[in-house]
Amino acid sequence: MQPSEMVMNPKQVFLSVLIFGVAGLLLFMYLQVWIEEQHTGWEPVKYLRPVPRIMSTEKIQEHITNQNPMFHMPEDVREKKENLLLNSKRSTRLLTKTSHSQGGDQALSKSTGSPTEKWVEKRQGAKTVFNKFSNMNWPVDIHPLNKSLVKDNKWKKTDETQEKRRSFLQEFCKKYGGVSHHQSHLFHTVSRIYVEDKHKILYCEVPKAGCSNWKRILMVLNGLASSAYNISHNAVHYGKHLKKLDSFDLKGIYTRLNTYTKAVFVRDPMERLVSAFRDKFEHPNSYYHPVFGKAIIKKYRPNACEEALINGSGVQFKEFIHYLLDSHRPVGMDIHWEKVSILCYPCLINYDFVGKFETLEEDANYFLQMIGAPKELKFPNFKDRHSSDERTNAQVVRQYLKDLTRTERQLIYDFYYLDYLMFNYTPFL
Repeated sequence: MQPSEMVMNPKQVFLSVLIFGVAGLLLFMYLQVWIEEQHTGWEPVKYLRPVPRIMSTEKIQEHITNQNPMFHMPEDVREKKENLLLNSKRSTRLLTKTSHSQGGDQALSKSTGSPTEKWVEKRQGAKTVFNKFSNMNWPVDIHPLNKSLVKDNKWKKTDETQEKRRSFLQEFCKKYGGVSHHQSHLFHTVSRIYVEDKHKILYCEVPKAGCSNWKRILMVLNGLASSAYNISHNAVHYGKHLKKLDSFDLKGIYTRLNTYTKAVFVRDPMERLVSAFRDKFEHPNSYYHPVFGKAIIKKYRPNACEEALINGSGVQFKEFIHYLLDSHRPVGMDIHWEKVSILCYPCLINYDFVGKFETLEEDANYFLQMIGAPKELKFPNFKDRHSSDERTNAQVVRQYLKDLTRTERQLIYDFYYLDYLMFNYTPFL
């Protein structure tokens, strides 16, 4: 073949380049998806539309088992360099693939690689947990509460109320939840559960339902402080002094879920929502205003002024509700207004104790006596922040709901449908 015959005409050159470019693009897209799957083990975010007002048993079951847990966790992301309470810090440990022979009580050692390697390790560890838990026998059986340490007859009414709540939740889950085989999101539930080994407690954190004071109690029980009243807000939320369930190996996680007393404290969904809005948007906040406020104002406020678009302050409750109900939110969900059914999965993990914010002190002090806590330890009754503000109660909630249409109120109820049903709350309609 002569050299002149090997020369390609312009059309052939163009086609060759085009084919090569398309092939390269497809390969790049494939590799990008593959790498993301390896790093996260998660599906892309697909926010749920509000639940229909009338749901069949099948629809409720589907809603229970297929909710997406991709939400913002600012408390975990924002680091505080200073040690605010203790001289020694507790490291945040990552889940990695370990053998059960290492023992159930061994917390995993801190990763020593680069930040990227640590990030990859955490995501791969989460994927390992997903796979391991999918082969376990869920849900964990519920156990009768040990009431041998409760000596005072004054708790009789509280005990009866507690048994009714537990039975109600159990019956709901039997009827609608079933035994879910969708275990791929369980790691997120485990990561929200705090551990206190001395008294064998597991506490699932529900923000705006007394969680700050519950963390104070756990710190006292764990010997990290002598009084719950002397622990600052920053020490509670940023000090990382408490262990979470995901800091243990798989055997340790499963053993604790089966043998420890599991508690969750909940709140009327509408009250909790209004409380979160007041806390995060009606007071200066260096995280929620620029991250959530700017995005909400930009999308839901016509002709917004430049200052509001820059600093994100002044979000109105109606704008916040438009964001909440939008299936294409400009910024993701947040744990402070995420559903309890997603935060704690009550139909996957059978909680032994269901407390309510509406009877918080009574429920909490009964629980403390039941687990054998020191007699002098009482649940603190102070507001964690903005102490001069009126507490968010039914009357306050109604003032905020005045700005909403009946349809918007109904859609909020639809959004928190499972929380209303599981915990037997009556909606503000």
